[in-house]
Amino acid sequence: MRSVGVEEELLLVDAASGEPRALSQAVLAAGAHSAAGEKDAFVAELQRQQLEFATRPQTDMGALAHEITRWRAEAMRRAEKLGAGVAALATSPLPVDPVIAAGERYRWMQEQYGLTAQEQLTCGCHVHVSVDSDEEGVAVLDRIRPWLSVLLALSANSPFWQGRDSGYSSYRSRVWGRWPSAGPVEIFGSADRYHEHVAALVGTGVLRDLGMIYFDARLSRNYPTVEVRVADVCLDPAATVLVATLVRGLVETAAREWQAGLPPSRQGVGLLRLAAWRAGRSGLEEQLVHPATMRPAPAETVVHALFDHVRDALEDTGDLLHAQDTLAAVLKNGTGAQAQREMLARTGSLRKTVAECVRRTCA
Repeated sequence: MRSVGVEEELLLVDAASGEPRALSQAVLAAGAHSAAGEKDAFVAELQRQQLEFATRPQTDMGALAHEITRWRAEAMRRAEKLGAGVAALATSPLPVDPVIAAGERYRWMQEQYGLTAQEQLTCGCHVHVSVDSDEEGVAVLDRIRPWLSVLLALSANSPFWQGRDSGYSSYRSRVWGRWPSAGPVEIFGSADRYHEHVAALVGTGVLRDLGMIYFDARLSRNYPTVEVRVADVCLDPAATVLVATLVRGLVETAAREWQAGLPPSRQGVGLLRLAAWRAGRSGLEEQLVHPATMRPAPAETVVHALFDHVRDALEDTGDLLHAQDTLAAVLKNGTGAQAQREMLARTGSLRKTVAECVRRTCA
């Protein structure tokens, strides 16, 4: 069974005002988890108003869910000591002036990319799924491309930007798309061609290193995994587990197709960009671009098409029924973006919206 690991980026906010606070270094200095000998799960990110944690690889989704809730709670515990909290929000609802973290690499990014780096306070969710080789990994990347926009729609959790409604369900995806290497990619066909392409991108000098290969899905540079990077951080940890479950299902399904000699669908990058824009704009509230036809279809129809596509893989891992129930709950209750807008409509206050999101992050 393929292992799965999740990286979540969280927003650090003031406990009273809900405004983002540049506290990542202080939170990290609070020390490792109390378990003796256990490596700390937290690392700093580009902006000091955010904090990232990574779970260990898991084959059981229940164990993965436990780790996600555990590390969210630990992040909250540390932040509370500093008069702050953490919120699983992919952008800040309240106005913010981001503060770039210290370090030579981040200074280079600030100088090279200007406002793109300065304004890049966004929180995503990255899912790692194990693969047997780079060749299998690239075969997977080639075959999951049309389905990634559906994962974005399911995870959409960033409707607000600098105190205003952006009009998008995932405005994070639009801000993230400013990076020069971000977004969907072509079909590679082999690991050699993938690595040649990546080397050529870094060789331009526009990117500093391999860490700046910001494809929607890529081979991890540190682990024997495919890393899917398209999702917003989810307000509800159960939604994070659903995204991780579907990603593992996509990876396994794609690997089986490759082993059976089935070619990848050949949608062009232009179409995939439009599908991603539609997903970021609409979330689950309107139509999406159907991966099989590249034509508009109701969001629920498209989400069920994804589920049907990975059904056999989910059944084989024992995840089918739980994923089915969680998906039904997401379709009924809405995404994080829908929840945030409902909170604002009910309370009339973005500050109260943030406060409620802080409570829900560790609920």
